[in-house]
Amino acid sequence: MIDYGIFENLQAKIDEETVVRDELHEIVHTLARKGRTIQAILSRAHSTPSNQLKPVLDDATKEILNQKEEVARLKSVADKHPFYKYNGIWSRELQNLVFSIELCAYLGGLEAYKSSSTASFMTIEEVGSFLEIPTNVKGEDVFHLTIEEYLLALISMVEELSRLAVNSVTLGDYSRPVQIGSFIKDLFAGFQLLNLKNDILRKRSDSIKYSVKKVEDVVYDLSLRNLVPKGGAAV
Repeated sequence: MIDYGIFENLQAKIDEETVVRDELHEIVHTLARKGRTIQAILSRAHSTPSNQLKPVLDDATKEILNQKEEVARLKSVADKHPFYKYNGIWSRELQNLVFSIELCAYLGGLEAYKSSSTASFMTIEEVGSFLEIPTNVKGEDVFHLTIEEYLLALISMVEELSRLAVNSVTLGDYSRPVQIGSFIKDLFAGFQLLNLKNDILRKRSDSIKYSVKKVEDVVYDLSLRNLVPKGGAAV
C-alpha cells in the first residue's frame, strides 16, 4: 500500500517553494515598476541636447538610488535560497537596472561611482560596488550579478546609444554621434575578444555590429554635408 504521507510531504515542499516564488515575484514586480520610471526619465535624452542633460541625469540618479533599496531587499530574500533555482525570476530586471546605470553613467551621471570622470562606462566591479552586491561569484550559492547579465546590459546600452545618435542629429547635436560611434566601436572590439559560450549572449552580441554600422552611416552622412564639428572625424 502506498504511503500517502510521501505526497503530503511533497505538497508541503511545493507550498514552501510557492511562498518563496511569490515573495520574490513581489519584489521583482516593484523593481520592474521603478525600472520603467528610470527608463522613461533616461528616454528624455533623445529629445534633450547634451548640454542640457544634467536635470535628466539628476532625476535618473535619484530613481536609480531608490532602486538600490529594492535590490537590497531582493538580496536579503534570495540569499536564503539556491541562486540558480530562482535567479530566472529577477535576472531580466537586474539586467534592465544595470542597463540604466550604464546609460546614465555614459551620459555623464553617477560620476562618483566611476573609476574616473572620463570613464565612458562602469566595470562589473563598479556596478557591484554601487549596488552593494557581489559579482561573478564562484563556489558560493549567494545572490550576485553574473557576467552574462552585465554583458547583456552593455549590449542593450549600445543599442540605445545607436538610437540616440540618430535622434541627436534631429536636435542639431552633430558631435554626439561621433562620440557615440567611437565609443561603441571600442566596445565592439572588446566584445570580439570574448569567447562566448552562452547562446543568447552570443546572438545578442552579434547585434552590436549592426549598431556600429547604423552610427557609422549617420556620421558618414554628416561628413558628406560638412556637419561634423571641427576636431571630429568620421567613424
